Amino acid sequence: MRAAAPELRQLRLQLSEAEKAEDKAAIAELSRRILEIAPTDSKTWEKLARTQLAMKDFDRCNTALDRWEKAVKPRPAVIEDLRGDVAFEQEGYKNAERHWLASIAAKPSRADAVNTDGKLADLCVAQSRWPENLELRTRIVALKDTAANRVGRATALLRLHRWDEAYIDINKANALDSSDQTVKEWLPQFERLQQFLPRIKALDAQIAKSPNDPAAAGLLLERARIFTLAGRPLLALDDAERALKLQLASMRARIQTAEALLDVDRADDAAKLQVGKDLRRGGDKHVSDQALTDLAALDTRLSANPKDLDPQDPTKWFLRGVLERQRANFTAAIESQTRSLEINESLVALAERAQCERRIGKIHEADADLRRIRELVPEHE
Repeated sequence: MRAAAPELRQLRLQLSEAEKAEDKAAIAELSRRILEIAPTDSKTWEKLARTQLAMKDFDRCNTALDRWEKAVKPRPAVIEDLRGDVAFEQEGYKNAERHWLASIAAKPSRADAVNTDGKLADLCVAQSRWPENLELRTRIVALKDTAANRVGRATALLRLHRWDEAYIDINKANALDSSDQTVKEWLPQFERLQQFLPRIKALDAQIAKSPNDPAAAGLLLERARIFTLAGRPLLALDDAERALKLQLASMRARIQTAEALLDVDRADDAAKLQVGKDLRRGGDKHVSDQALTDLAALDTRLSANPKDLDPQDPTKWFLRGVLERQRANFTAAIESQTRSLEINESLVALAERAQCERRIGKIHEADADLRRIRELVPEHE
């Protein structure tokens, strides 16, 4: 070590410069070279592992953790925490949780416990484990009561519909530090939701009476709509998916579920419901109230006669076309409106078909339908 001291000092100086420059590749290489000379230097092992993790070089990071564990006795507790980080980044949630729980069991410092509990809470969010997420957020507040940590628990309470408790926490967070960036991000969102709370709470009470009754689907969709308007798409998605499970044939539930999925950037999942990114929405970026009302009326009609789709009834082909348009399936909608028009020509079916034709670029056909509408209008005046 004495013979290597000058080289080691030089390497540490170079490492310091690499850190100032945020040159991750250089940090990793210089750390590795330092460890060849000083293999029991835990600070440098941690620096190497964290750098490789940041670079998403997971194989080398795991190798570094293995070598660190063999080189330093007793084994540093942070190794377990870092193994959890690597597993989480690779979506190995079960292993991540196992390592992080082991890290907590080793009784780390208060600051380290807060950090690891925060990662466990994020894991619960990724797996939709909302009660456990709240439990962890509560533990974090008990360890370190800051504005940001209060906001974390407020959002956990919000997801569980524990409205009053959530507002106690967000207001406490604002009182603790109104300049905190997390407070500044979330407080306006809570204020926006607050104006809808009376209607939400009334629906909460109605839904609670029979939450698994198919008849509750309408109430769930009504509440989902409020959540959408309040800017809470994840809560809207929860309710819309529940409604869809209760009434699988409901077009309104399908459309609202897809809208919520699109709002949280899950277009692929929306596509599984046969709804594309071009779902028709109004200027406020939401499906209109009138469209949802029409879908609810169609759901009621179809549920009353689930086996009735008379191929010679133009109205039913028209209604089917409207449903397909709401699902953004414009080609199918055009086909249905064409069937309706072949049985009985009508202004509404022509207008529907023209609208769909225009959406997929069939401008010539749409113009032809509009000309036909103008020809028919005098007959209806």
